[in-house]
Amino acid sequence: MDLINKIRASAKGSNKRIVLPEATEERTLRAADVILEENLAVLILLGNEEEIKDNATRWNLKHIAKATIIDPINNPEKQCYAEMLFELRKHKGLAMEQAMKLAENPLYLAALLIKAGKADGEVAGANNATGDVLRPAFQIIKTLPGISAVSGAFIMVVPDKQYGDEGIMVFADCAVNPDPSVKELAEIAIATAQTTRSIAGLEPRVAMLSFSTKGSAKHEKAQKMIDATTLAKTLNPDLLIDGELQADAAIVEAIGRTKSPDSTIAGKANVLVFPSLETGNIAYKLVQRLANAEAIGPVLQGLAAPINDLSRGCSVEDIVNLVAITVNQAKNEVYQH
Repeated sequence: MDLINKIRASAKGSNKRIVLPEATEERTLRAADVILEENLAVLILLGNEEEIKDNATRWNLKHIAKATIIDPINNPEKQCYAEMLFELRKHKGLAMEQAMKLAENPLYLAALLIKAGKADGEVAGANNATGDVLRPAFQIIKTLPGISAVSGAFIMVVPDKQYGDEGIMVFADCAVNPDPSVKELAEIAIATAQTTRSIAGLEPRVAMLSFSTKGSAKHEKAQKMIDATTLAKTLNPDLLIDGELQADAAIVEAIGRTKSPDSTIAGKANVLVFPSLETGNIAYKLVQRLANAEAIGPVLQGLAAPINDLSRGCSVEDIVNLVAITVNQAKNEVYQH
């Protein structure tokens, strides 16, 4: 069974409530039908109820009736959610009239449903820009306790199975932070380890990457990764982590033994934390293209609830898979309040 099928199998029957704010969009509604048929999630669809039902009939979708449909414009609880948003944002100058309008916005309503405990996660972005998806999440959901950095991880499935765990590795941050601080790098390492457990089902072995291995080069950028490793160990003493390590020392066992013989991670890493967004983003794309690897993600980490952003070029299958990933995130104990 490949990784995506394992992720879907793990999501099945978990009854996690996932909001789809773009339910009138064709790919999203078709994906919802598959999700409901396979029992991957309990779905809350946001949009005009008549339009959703008419589209389901037109496209011969058989399972949409199993979902809860909320029309943001005619929502009988709109006042309640507007008041919640007003209380959260009035210190930022939000007026009640603005809150009422935003409560009709499906992306804001999705985040408010999660905040109110009516949903466990959200998947959006098929029809909206990343900034529009994430803005309500940052304003309403915010980050997990002790975490200041939201980051994006890619699960890389490499055909050459000698690397990581049978070819499965997790790269971060590849999507959000251009130049993370020492503290943010430590938080990214911890969050990516959690993602590795909850989605890939692997015990994380984290390498903090640099152009230096254990002092082979002296530079402030290498020292930054050393300091981030030390802080991550302080914040999470059980975390299996080492750094600074060059990429080959992190993933090639023979080189790891030579360059860092005392390390329990060198040569065995399945999680790679990059020093900057440019290095992470370049690395995952090169591995994806040159090694013909599958890149699953980005999976957003660090928010107080799992919210994931789709590419606007996504397929129905992409949406189904990201919902399954979001369900597996929601099962993680860090989200159990």
